Amino acid sequence: MKVLVTGFEPFGGEEINPSWRAVETLPDELNGATILRVQLPVSFERVRKILPRLIAGERPDIVLLTGQAGGRPNITVERVAINVMDSTMPDNDGLKPEDEPVFEGAPDAYFATIPVKGVVRALRNAGIPAGISNTAGTYVCNTAMFTALHTIAVSGMEAKAGFIHVPFSHEQALDKPRPSMAQRTINEAIRLAVETVVGAR
Repeated sequence: MKVLVTGFEPFGGEEINPSWRAVETLPDELNGATILRVQLPVSFERVRKILPRLIAGERPDIVLLTGQAGGRPNITVERVAINVMDSTMPDNDGLKPEDEPVFEGAPDAYFATIPVKGVVRALRNAGIPAGISNTAGTYVCNTAMFTALHTIAVSGMEAKAGFIHVPFSHEQALDKPRPSMAQRTINEAIRLAVETVVGAR
């Protein structure tokens, strides 16, 4: 079994992105599954090109994407991705789309195919604050989730895919009054999420 796990580069003036920091701590193998770790750019255009090529080339059994949702107080497992790109903040390429589809002619939305509630349960049982989110936003995180699910759907693959948002790390929140979580806890959450999804296959 092969698991593609992605995190994002820093954006929005941040020097780090705790999603990638968590992903890069994952081992090469976990519960018998090969782990492929990839950092994605915070770019609407590049994510829509990179992910389909990556999924088609690697043919993973599971695609688990992660990203930062600064301001959220806990780990949130996304239930749905929508076919919209809309942002008041430019991505790292300076692009700021407004009411644009991720892919023309694609469905309005895709539901995650990983066990969303199972992952949340596993995290809570481990003492990690977690919940289900019904919106991945309309920024690059949502675009990545939609792209992965759409790519899998149109190619006829049986891979499972989903997205997990993590909060600011404590390091990021030192100078701003925002909710945050210890990086080691974020790392543990992503590792446990991978184990849970692998175990459900």
